[in-house]
Amino acid sequence: MSELLVNNIQLTRSFFLKNVGKLDDSLVDVQPEGFNNTLHWHIGHVLTVTEQLIFRFPEKTTNLPPNYPELFARGTKPADWQGQVPSVKELVEQLTDQLTRIKEIPAESLSRKLKSPFLGCETFGELINFCLFHETLHLGQIQAMKRVIETAQSK
Repeated sequence: MSELLVNNIQLTRSFFLKNVGKLDDSLVDVQPEGFNNTLHWHIGHVLTVTEQLIFRFPEKTTNLPPNYPELFARGTKPADWQGQVPSVKELVEQLTDQLTRIKEIPAESLSRKLKSPFLGCETFGELINFCLFHETLHLGQIQAMKRVIETAQSK
């Protein structure tokens, strides 16, 4: 994979994992007023969407349990969760593993054209770049939610 893209992936995922690692367990399943989801959901969502876009989960990979789209795909919410939900610790381990697998993608596949444009992306490399944008978007949500929850709990 291109050195610049690998560096961006490493930087983005490192910041994401560092911030998630600082979350107190008492915060991860709180859904603050004005937010649609929890910190726990955002962590699982980043993992699941990245897996779907890059590795075509669940049809083409078995790296994650098959129920993850039901838990973490766009439009889902913790209020609807049923069955076994992975812990944040499990999700962090899977995010770490996913980073290793992403870094193993051959550089020549980055210029591969998608069958049809998707989310404004025309190549596989652009799709990976979108995943980085998506991850940082959710990192911002996690940081904002953490502050809102901590502020509400301190009152």
